[in-house]
Amino acid sequence: MGESITEGTIINWLIAEGDSFEEGDIILEVATDKVDNEVPAPASGKLVKTLCQAKDVVPVGDTIAILEISEEVTTSKKDAVIADEVKDAPQIPKKITHPKPIKQATTYTITADKVDGTFFSPLILSIAKSHHISFEELARIPATGKEGRLRKSDVFQYIEQGRPFKFAQPAIQHDPTAYRIPQLNLDKGKGKIIEMDRMRQMIADHMVYSKHTSPHVTAYVEADLTNMVNWRNTNKAAFQKKYGEKLTFTPLFVEAVAKAIKDFPNINASVDGNTIILKEEINIGMATALPNGNLIVPVVRNADQKGLTQLAKDVNLLVDKSRNNKLSSDDISGSTFTISNVGTFGSVMGTPIINQPEVAILALGIIKKRAEVIETEQGDEIAIRSMMYLSLSFDHRVVDGFLGGSFLRRVGDYLEQFNDTQKI
Repeated sequence: MGESITEGTIINWLIAEGDSFEEGDIILEVATDKVDNEVPAPASGKLVKTLCQAKDVVPVGDTIAILEISEEVTTSKKDAVIADEVKDAPQIPKKITHPKPIKQATTYTITADKVDGTFFSPLILSIAKSHHISFEELARIPATGKEGRLRKSDVFQYIEQGRPFKFAQPAIQHDPTAYRIPQLNLDKGKGKIIEMDRMRQMIADHMVYSKHTSPHVTAYVEADLTNMVNWRNTNKAAFQKKYGEKLTFTPLFVEAVAKAIKDFPNINASVDGNTIILKEEINIGMATALPNGNLIVPVVRNADQKGLTQLAKDVNLLVDKSRNNKLSSDDISGSTFTISNVGTFGSVMGTPIINQPEVAILALGIIKKRAEVIETEQGDEIAIRSMMYLSLSFDHRVVDGFLGGSFLRRVGDYLEQFNDTQKI
């Protein structure tokens, strides 16, 4: 569903339990915080059992259904045995699972003899492997052997009982130093009650997560875009006539940002625990407003390798898909740096929140004409110029003030030094 997606919501099952399907048939629809996805059947077969219902929230990597795959993919005997195990096992309410063929969803590779300090004999590991018992489930089986070791009889007795801990979740250890939201009895006032839709809830969660995860620092510069504005106003009609595409400011901004990222590649990164991942590709995400007011971030891929014409085509296509709710998961995944054009709404400047797991986000304010003092051959003069504020929020864990400020200033320089003599 995309590298930043951690969970999805089951919208609807299109295949009922016991029904057969062909390879490629749509089994269900899954919604993420960004787009809705259709999940196709990996092969022909039958839906043995669904382990979650519509509106259940599904963590990525879990199993949501058991499929009986036709003999061309795996043997019917094996499917029948696994189906019987699932049928006999007690079910935990609303346990969420992942749509993979049963061969993938229930097979574990047992290679170690210790897990978290617990010893398992080769015989126990062999039994666990043959019955598709994971280490996590194995560790929950009551042990009667010496020094708490698991015996063969313990495992077989557990299997005969129907594997009651098959879908159990490990106990969560609470960190006493973790931040907890204080439960304050605040007066929230009275008025019309509006239920948040699913996307708004996801956006809220991501924004709070980003602020708690990354220490945000925001830097500001202003840029004189007079040459760029004049060139765009002069050429936008001819550009659309020649290429059939509108010439907005967004592809011009994307072009400048991509150039600056090549100059400062450390800004094109993400954080994974205590490591920093420097991305090889430059994929620019564009924060885009949907008709319902929610935001989504379609991605211009390999922006540094494309000319202005192709950038304009990509931007226009993504904006059109956004407005018509036709974005695919590929359209919104893989961004390495995000820009937000707050000037579209008339804002002079903004303090954007980082799109995790990226390390920076750029906000572009409204282009506004005002009197500025400029240097000329005759000395300082006052002239009407088209000015814009740029603000960069960056993750101070990995981006210091020098890198953040230098990158931001370089973007402003590329905008100011726009080649207004180029031909379309």
